[in-house]
Amino acid sequence: MADEGFAEWLRERMPARGLRPKSAAVVDVLVSQPRQASFGSTGDLARLAGVNVATVTRTAQALGFAGWPALQQELRARYLSSLSAPQVAEEHHSAGSPASASLRRDLDSLALVNRRFDEAEVRAVAEAVAAARRTTVIADGSYAAVGIAFAHNARLAGYDVHAVTAGDAELANATAKITGDDVLVAISFWRLYESTVRAANEAHSRGARVFAISDAASPALAGAAERVLMVPAEGVTFFPSLTAGMALVQAIVAQLAAVDPARTNRSIEAAEAMWSRFELLHRRPTGAAARGRTEPGSAGAGLGGEEPGEG
Repeated sequence: MADEGFAEWLRERMPARGLRPKSAAVVDVLVSQPRQASFGSTGDLARLAGVNVATVTRTAQALGFAGWPALQQELRARYLSSLSAPQVAEEHHSAGSPASASLRRDLDSLALVNRRFDEAEVRAVAEAVAAARRTTVIADGSYAAVGIAFAHNARLAGYDVHAVTAGDAELANATAKITGDDVLVAISFWRLYESTVRAANEAHSRGARVFAISDAASPALAGAAERVLMVPAEGVTFFPSLTAGMALVQAIVAQLAAVDPARTNRSIEAAEAMWSRFELLHRRPTGAAARGRTEPGSAGAGLGGEEPGEG
């Protein structure tokens, strides 16, 4: 049975001139059999549509994707987001070690992020955060882990970045303070929180720059976001994996630290001195760090090393 959500999404991606009949047959299968299309191979889809593999690839490209794997990733994310948690767990039920399967899935996801890495997108987010008066990161539920890491490290890099993770009231209050000089980063995977969508659209209406990090370019977020940075988030059980999302925000912070290295070094030096004053670390650093100084080029160590809040 056709899914209107899939149909609407695909219609929005149709080229103005339309599709050729064989490509239209491929799209019909995507809409009417999303599960088979989400988990099947290119050859499986070609057989269902009565076309050859090359037509499947051309159809994906006509819809704006690099090829079938990129289209399938987003189709699969959308299909899984339409299921309940028990249904997702059932889709991933298989023999063998779940722990091993989870590690393999994360390795595959990281490899996919690396292959499709778009430096221009990462630089755009980093430069927007660097230029903003303030950046608000929205990340609810388990996604909060990604948002907290992003905000924590970005603050160490010297920028006013805060994660909102404590519920709708805090989010509403934070959104009320957003201006056209600010940036909002919405982080959400699998099924979107309504509050995240509302905050993104409200920030956009206030003139703020909005970016989204997600596993599917939902129209609800894409309409408000300047850019949607896509990462795979499929796990092997009923919850999404955050590994690829965490890797992406770490890449953004690394790029952010390179925007103004002097600013980042000053920020890390100040933090290091305060950690020493508060005697926060179990093992006190030696040498230049113990004297409250950071050697040139050591900003990366400050971002990723032992510090309060990392445990």
